[in-house]
Amino acid sequence: MKQTTSTILMIEPVAFGFNEQTAGNNYFQQKNNAAAAVIQQTALAEFQEMVDALRAKKVAVIVEKDTGNPHTPDSIFPNNWVSFHADGKVALYPMYAENRRAERRLEILQHLEEMGFHTVQVVDFTHYEQENRFLEGTGSMILDRTNGVAYAALSPRTDKLLFDTFCDTFGFRPFAFSAKQTIGNQRLPIYHTNVTMCVADRYALVCLSAIDEADERTMLCESLAFAGKEIIEISEQQMHRFAGNMLQIESTDGEKLLAMSDTAYQSLTIQQIQKIYNYNDVIRFAVPTIERAGGGSVRCMMAEVFLPKIK
Repeated sequence: MKQTTSTILMIEPVAFGFNEQTAGNNYFQQKNNAAAAVIQQTALAEFQEMVDALRAKKVAVIVEKDTGNPHTPDSIFPNNWVSFHADGKVALYPMYAENRRAERRLEILQHLEEMGFHTVQVVDFTHYEQENRFLEGTGSMILDRTNGVAYAALSPRTDKLLFDTFCDTFGFRPFAFSAKQTIGNQRLPIYHTNVTMCVADRYALVCLSAIDEADERTMLCESLAFAGKEIIEISEQQMHRFAGNMLQIESTDGEKLLAMSDTAYQSLTIQQIQKIYNYNDVIRFAVPTIERAGGGSVRCMMAEVFLPKIK
């Protein structure tokens, strides 16, 4: 099972902006006093520059445009509602915010079929929304596909029962833990696992200081080491600058790349950067508007497509 893919699904925004419904537990979001049209225009420019840069590196980017009606301010983050797997399965996920549930568009799955991607089963977890149980895709879970391990930091958006159900269905061994960040004088759950850690083919970036329980930290390090990953530790301050929100991808020629934002890159030390370059090249994108208003970064903007393709 490959850890990386050269095919990425991205959603072009039409009404991107600060989402009040997600701000309650996404502490990375920041309100912007600019007009909504200005935020959208700036975010669209950042999005297009990212798409162009990926394609210039020979990454196959499939762009679907958001519909605008209903209003889905976070549609730019498709990895939360869908994941595509090498065995032909597709997962649809239950979302915490009601206005994010409209992001799930079955016609996108049909478009992929028309492009030659083969789906054998759509596994729909969305009915768990009626029980207030949520699992927001590869935001909630970090998948070590090669070693069959799924990592999840439990939070209001990442339900333990649902995580275990996903792992049973898709053949992963679950590794659940708690990750928190300091907000004021409180230690509060981090909304998504993919801002805490990034698992690549031979290494992992992890904010170990976000894991308050020493036993959980030790077990996580042991699990990653057993899988043959070098651990590159990031600080909580770096995590807040999206240094955990990265994704290893590859070009159609098989060149490995670590995708990250300029914000994340500039937070890293020389030593951390050198360790990353020991394994792969880096591709950087300036997405500050998307990061501030959306509370997510580069990894959140890419849904990996591992589906088999009919030749």
